[in-house]
Amino acid sequence: MGELIVPVPARVSSGFVVAVVAALVLTGCSGEGKRPPAGPPVSRSAQSSPTQTGDRAEHIEGETVSRAPEPVNDGQVLLSVASRDGNAELPLTKKIGAGMLAIQVNCQGKGTLNVAVDPVGLSFPLECVDEEVSSTYNEVHLKRARSEGTVRITAPSTVRWALTAEQ
Repeated sequence: MGELIVPVPARVSSGFVVAVVAALVLTGCSGEGKRPPAGPPVSRSAQSSPTQTGDRAEHIEGETVSRAPEPVNDGQVLLSVASRDGNAELPLTKKIGAGMLAIQVNCQGKGTLNVAVDPVGLSFPLECVDEEVSSTYNEVHLKRARSEGTVRITAPSTVRWALTAEQ
């Protein structure tokens, strides 16, 4: 019938090993060389040892739902809401310009809070839990301005939340 073919282990020349080791030494493989580009700005409170619980957003020490999250950037606040529960449809107070639009949300209570920003198309869920505050920060970069916008929150009445939209 057929012939059994057994793969022969590849041999690595000592010259190749020396070249790889030399390349690692010369480029500095300590993990402190090149870093990935910086992500979105993070609030000062988010920089202090957040903890991750399951698939939900970070719990950030000091965050609350009794006041709106502090703006991360020096931009303009389009909406600031604190200590709400359940569903809400909130118009943005100013027109949405081109550039970055950021939404920060804190929530507490058992359930999933969903955020949608119209007409931008930004939407995301936030898993909320009892006895601690869940937080998230999301941003989108817009190519053109919009004359108006609305933030829609869908959440169970058991979920209390606070939100800041900024540009």
